[in-house]
Amino acid sequence: MAIFIRSGAPEDARVLTELSMRSKQSNGYDDAFMEACRDELAVTPDLLRAHRHWIAQVGNSVCGCVCLAVDDDGAQGEVTTFFVDPAWQRKGVGRMLWETLLTCARALQLEALYLDADPFAVPFYEALGFGKIKDAPSGSIPGRTIPHMRFRL
Repeated sequence: MAIFIRSGAPEDARVLTELSMRSKQSNGYDDAFMEACRDELAVTPDLLRAHRHWIAQVGNSVCGCVCLAVDDDGAQGEVTTFFVDPAWQRKGVGRMLWETLLTCARALQLEALYLDADPFAVPFYEALGFGKIKDAPSGSIPGRTIPHMRFRL
């Protein structure tokens, strides 16, 4: 079956939150860790209205998502959500979502993209061309740091 990319809509909030949680937990995190991350990983209708979201879909099944939030100055964008269903990892879904986001970022003439990466996702982001800039505090786990990465357009 063919994978297609579409824009996200507010009614996708629940399924995208479930996807985000399932994808994150596939890195081996326990239930307590996941519960601590629940609010940060939640995709709400308001977020879907406020930022550009793209969804990878096969038939009626959502297999990945990515979000671009453009900074107020219009020069940079944050990749705030980037998840692929564990059953669809390493099958080109992430690359298709990345190419869609990148096309939009270039059309908006952004100078750079940045994100805070899950440590398990660093090799994926490095393969896309991101480089680690520094460690940043986790938005969910006090005392934990995660890689802050940047991609120059």
